Amino acid sequence: MPSTPTLIFIIIFYLVSLASMLQNGFMMIVLGREWMRNRTLPAADMIVASLASSRFCLHGIAILANLLASFDFCYQANLIGTLWDFTNTLIFWLTAWLAIFYCVKISSFSHPVLFWLKWRISQLVPRLLVVSLIIGGLSAVISATGNIMANQMTISQGFHGNCTFGHMSLDFYRYYYLSHSVLMWFTPFFLFLVSVIVLMFSLYQHVEKMRGDRPGSWDLHTQAHTMALKSLTFFFIFYIFFFLALVISSTKRKSLQSYYWAREVLIYTGIFLNSIILVFSNPKLRKALKMRF
Repeated sequence: MPSTPTLIFIIIFYLVSLASMLQNGFMMIVLGREWMRNRTLPAADMIVASLASSRFCLHGIAILANLLASFDFCYQANLIGTLWDFTNTLIFWLTAWLAIFYCVKISSFSHPVLFWLKWRISQLVPRLLVVSLIIGGLSAVISATGNIMANQMTISQGFHGNCTFGHMSLDFYRYYYLSHSVLMWFTPFFLFLVSVIVLMFSLYQHVEKMRGDRPGSWDLHTQAHTMALKSLTFFFIFYIFFFLALVISSTKRKSLQSYYWAREVLIYTGIFLNSIILVFSNPKLRKALKMRF
């Protein structure tokens, strides 16, 4: 029987996950209907729709994985873990593309590369979504390979009864998984971070340039900068929490078992709050939400 704090965290996790699935399902339905009605979507909405779909699946996978783990279904749990890696990698890259899209469309820098991207970024978005799927699939293959190798090493340790070999297999899996995480998740995080920094400098440059002009001539541009930065700030907070949880769990797995559910609540609450920001920053979703209530 879990302790009272653990039980509270478990309840919070399942409530937050179910609420987030409803929320992302709402986003999928609204943007999906728009996509079907007009046979197309604006580039930013395509990324948001893909992000909502991925998050819906991620929460479903997280619920299923925790249920399977509680019943010690090891084989199924490894399979679900591979799906979780695919979905999570997909979310990281979609988040990076959304940040880059905002940066390119809103930033006021006059570099030739940015001018070229401003004209081409909307056409590139469908290809970027396909690239995200390919990278997610590659992440799933790497994760599945690591699971198989770790299982084989554990089985060999069982036959030989060598505890040292067992610790070696655990260390191998831990560092293999951490290297895979850095490769697949740190790269989009770096792109995301660069986009946010560029957007912040663009806002600063824009405000300084227009300080002496009439406010009405730059209010809309400043508002676009601010809205994008608000949304990306929540993405950034989620990234920080996730990476901290990843690094800590990879280096101190045994000592943090009692904090597992607290970590789950922290990560998935961050995703839930970020989805709220996406809803209120998107005109179509905001309008649909007002019509429902």
